[in-house]
Amino acid sequence: MKPTLLLAAATPAMTGVDWLVIAAYFALLLGLAWWVIRRSKDTADDYFLAGRNLGWVIVGASIFASNIGSEHLVGLAGSGATDGVAMAHYELHAWCLLVLAWVLVPFYMRSKVFTMPEFLEKRFNPTSRWVLSVISLVAYVLTKIAVGIFAGGVVFSVLLPEMRLGPLDSFWIGSILVIVLTGLYTVVGGLRAVAYTEALQTFILVIGSLLVTIFGLKALGGWNELREIAGSEMFNLWKPLVPAGVEGTWAPVRESGRIAWYFNDNYPWLGMLFCAPVIGLWYWCTDQYIVQRALGAPSEREARRGAIFAGWLKLLPVFIFIIPGIICFALAASGKAPGIREVMFDANGQLIRDEAQKAFPLLVKSVLPAGVRGIVVAGLLAALMSSLAGVFNASATLFTMDFYSKLHPGVSQHQLVWIGRLATAVMVLIGLIWIPVIRGGKGLYDYLQGVQAYLAPPIFVVFFFGVFFKRLNGPGCLATLIIGFLLGLFRLAVDTPVKLMADFQYREGSFLWVVNNVYFQYYSLFIFLVCVAVFFAVSYLTPAPAEERIRGLTFATTTPEQRAESRASWNAWDVLASLGVLALILAAYLYFRG
Repeated sequence: MKPTLLLAAATPAMTGVDWLVIAAYFALLLGLAWWVIRRSKDTADDYFLAGRNLGWVIVGASIFASNIGSEHLVGLAGSGATDGVAMAHYELHAWCLLVLAWVLVPFYMRSKVFTMPEFLEKRFNPTSRWVLSVISLVAYVLTKIAVGIFAGGVVFSVLLPEMRLGPLDSFWIGSILVIVLTGLYTVVGGLRAVAYTEALQTFILVIGSLLVTIFGLKALGGWNELREIAGSEMFNLWKPLVPAGVEGTWAPVRESGRIAWYFNDNYPWLGMLFCAPVIGLWYWCTDQYIVQRALGAPSEREARRGAIFAGWLKLLPVFIFIIPGIICFALAASGKAPGIREVMFDANGQLIRDEAQKAFPLLVKSVLPAGVRGIVVAGLLAALMSSLAGVFNASATLFTMDFYSKLHPGVSQHQLVWIGRLATAVMVLIGLIWIPVIRGGKGLYDYLQGVQAYLAPPIFVVFFFGVFFKRLNGPGCLATLIIGFLLGLFRLAVDTPVKLMADFQYREGSFLWVVNNVYFQYYSLFIFLVCVAVFFAVSYLTPAPAEERIRGLTFATTTPEQRAESRASWNAWDVLASLGVLALILAAYLYFRG
């Protein structure tokens, strides 16, 4: 029998048992961090890469925990509440981790680099390293740091709505609290502390999020009830991808002033099919934030297996974040959770997209019993803290190793570690400045995907084309990075006034209006095509790179000894594990067909 009892309009507050569970989580986390910190050495290799001694389980769990942060807890669940499983395409990019494992890990481990920009220096030239470092730091400010802090504030504002400290409400108190708690172990312990605590946080996050799904379905009445209330379109993963002529008419649609070739009301299939993989491969295979964990492995074997393990973990968010978002929508739409409905729906019964960003914490507060709620909140905090800890450490590594150490070649190891700690604090302050911009946006996850779409193409092009085509050279790489970066910054500069000022709009039909209203994925594809053309044109108009300089850094220049070493680093189990990831991705696409 399906339960018909309505959830209370006044959602329950945190109880003493919940706070006790959260306190136990922090005690365990800080205890683990202290144990790891005591084993650390005061060297750059240990602080930034954990002494290159991370096992594959720690590597994989750390990659997953760094990725599954605030934008998933808040933004992805919110996307599930508004658009169903459409955003699952990004989560099913677990196959990108297989590309990291099998294609790029051998080159990264062979080069013994600290950062991704350093790899570009070895493959192309020193200037390319500097440019990519700037691009990466800007990207972290615009996306990971600011979005992470913002989402922490959203979670706290829902769970602790009555807190005030002078002019600061729960949103700002939560944001600042997350930074301070995360900084306690990140600044002191470096990547080793970050990686080990992220492994613990992965376990807590997965368990907590699964509990939300289980109790949410119980409150709603089960999986079949969810599908009936939400409707088939919410479970249609193919709708952004099905081309014209299959189920509908492919025609230009105008929505809120935006003109694009849509197949449905939300995502054009052309953009999802061609743009999303570019963003995914950039993020999972070339971003310092992710790859730094693999660089901390002792060998190619451990790094590869860590990436494959992370691929398995990456399949979970569809069920522990998107599905809870849909459950939250169904509870509100069906009237079984009037407290949630009052927040997410207006007086006319229309879903308020901005309020849907609160779907996950609203579900936590509404359907979970005391004690269990504490476990899940600990999982929320784990994701928020692990994501921020990862980006803090990655930012510090980029600044210290790519800028400070190059400008001060004789600096001591001790000084490098302290500069890294100082860099972390500066990046956090810059990120805080961007919170009002994001808070005024149309959706956290949409904002994140938009910014990444503008910054990803040039980085993707220089890494992947650089590894596959040995003729491409330093001048071509530099021109690609600069032109691609400027195109992305131009779009951000055009978009920002519209996001920042509620009444601001460009004159319809003007050049800036057209730029602002081109769908973000299409603009990303435009940047990608320009970057490819520039890379090849400039490279072939300038001298080819010296063979001895790029030996081992492209497929064509890999030596027989290097190929043999890579072949010895994997076996049949690695292949089977990789095929398992692909099989589960295929199963998801076959099941979620509406």
